[in-house]
Amino acid sequence: MSKLNIDQKTIKDLFADKKADFLIPDYQRPYAWGEKECQTLWDDIFAFAFPENDCDKFDSDNDEYFLGPIVTFKNEEGKQEIIDGQQRLTTLMLLLRAFYAIYGHMQDDRAIKTSKLIEQCIWKTDEFGDPDKNALKINSEVATDDEKNEFLYILIEGDAEGKHSRYAANFKFFQVKISEFLKSYPSYFSFLPIRILNNCILLPIEAESQDTALRIFSTLNDRGLPLSDADIFKAQFYKYYANKGKKDDFIKKWKALETLCNSIFHPLRGTPMDELFTRYMYYERALQENKSSTTEALRKFYERDGYALLKNDQTLENIIDLANFWKDVIAQNADRFSTQVLCQLFILNYAPNGMWTYFLSVYYMANRNSDGELNDEDLYTFLNQTIAFVWAYAITNPGVNALRAPIYAEMINIVKHKTIEFRGYMFDRDHVKRAFLNYRFGNNRAITKAMLAWWCFQQEGQELLSSETVFEIEHIYAKNRQTKEKSLEKPELLESLGNKAILERRINIRASDYRFEDKIKYYQGYINNRNQRKEGTKNIELLKLSKTATDFTGVDIEHRNQHIIWSFMEYLTQNGLMK
Repeated sequence: MSKLNIDQKTIKDLFADKKADFLIPDYQRPYAWGEKECQTLWDDIFAFAFPENDCDKFDSDNDEYFLGPIVTFKNEEGKQEIIDGQQRLTTLMLLLRAFYAIYGHMQDDRAIKTSKLIEQCIWKTDEFGDPDKNALKINSEVATDDEKNEFLYILIEGDAEGKHSRYAANFKFFQVKISEFLKSYPSYFSFLPIRILNNCILLPIEAESQDTALRIFSTLNDRGLPLSDADIFKAQFYKYYANKGKKDDFIKKWKALETLCNSIFHPLRGTPMDELFTRYMYYERALQENKSSTTEALRKFYERDGYALLKNDQTLENIIDLANFWKDVIAQNADRFSTQVLCQLFILNYAPNGMWTYFLSVYYMANRNSDGELNDEDLYTFLNQTIAFVWAYAITNPGVNALRAPIYAEMINIVKHKTIEFRGYMFDRDHVKRAFLNYRFGNNRAITKAMLAWWCFQQEGQELLSSETVFEIEHIYAKNRQTKEKSLEKPELLESLGNKAILERRINIRASDYRFEDKIKYYQGYINNRNQRKEGTKNIELLKLSKTATDFTGVDIEHRNQHIIWSFMEYLTQNGLMK
């Protein structure tokens, strides 16, 4: 069991401890508190120190104000590395330094004693308690914080003139507040800082390791984002490139990569950068010929052998290249991909699970040329195989975990430049047919829209659809029509694939409750009563249907349903996936 050192302490007891030596590590995020947070802190502390604006209503022996936990661990250099509490700790240091900047010049006996206590909180002291004003009790090494040196300068010099960082702005804010306090409550001047030092409480939690500290942080912190795996990876990269004299170059690349990931990845769990590292992990995993269906945690994978993978010049460049590849996929970049490839990528956006993103990432890393390009025909073949296999597997073997074994095995074949065959996982025609006929394609099942997206592009002449357009599932024979007319002899046909199509949301909203003859104008587009043109659908099958049919009946649904199923089985055969 991990050992924890937990001991509630006042600000004075925590900061003035001669052993106090805090480090904001390189993997932390930059300081983020602004005036709003500082105003809240000031208001709360003032209200605590002077209840009802009355100095005498404060009980110095018993009153306490809890500021929150501070989670640290002692690193190899003996410094208390801050995992949680960075924002609080930094702001309190700025507040104390602002007090010192004013009280340090006062000759009043109480001000002198207060200043002496603050000195012991900010600077390291000798055995007589005298401060070394070049030796702070806190340091910041945050890799992506260009302003951290201003923080240290302000603590040492007590001067923020001409500086515009968050540190400087907050320091100036506290200076103004303290000056206003002294003017408004001159008789209280000695009480505010001493009550902050003696009666404001922190809960320092010292863990025995970084991992333990991170777990505690994730458990305790419900306000901000806990440190991500990518933050830890950033620290390893930073140390590696700093040792090579390339620190600034790394920081520039990392910031650009972070911005790019934030714009293209929107994972349900973890950060956008974590998502990129996950996609790259599968490539490295395949190179290691690891086809185990149990996937280790992201950080556990990269921390092997002392983060050896991150101490390699090629790794960061590979990850950046992979991010740019996905940027072009998401942007539907026609300069990079042919129309036929972009159509397949559009279909994959509706995949029933996200496994395809890992599969494609491995394919790209293994097959790109020196310019980051892929052979178009080979890529087109690969994407068709992926769609055929993943779609069929989702119906015959539901559950993303079931997909791991065949996909992981093929990832290894990809990096070995072997033919993708899904050996041992090919489909039996009768089994696939029964699975399709027995499957209920409800709108809440991801495979339903996935099948409809695939079917849309099986139509001759279908143009590429924009990935930015929101498509919904359209019931060609409207559900409301069945409720009112009950003209379908087989009500179950209403929810079959034969009665569904993908349709732009803006059109689906208008057309959803109408008889087919009324839907035609919405499919085709029309001029409204304000003489405005309302565009029709880009789904060419619905366009053709609206021009050749006057109704859509149960018989039409059955015929279309059979056609979709038969066509998909032929698609499996064409891609070499049928036994």
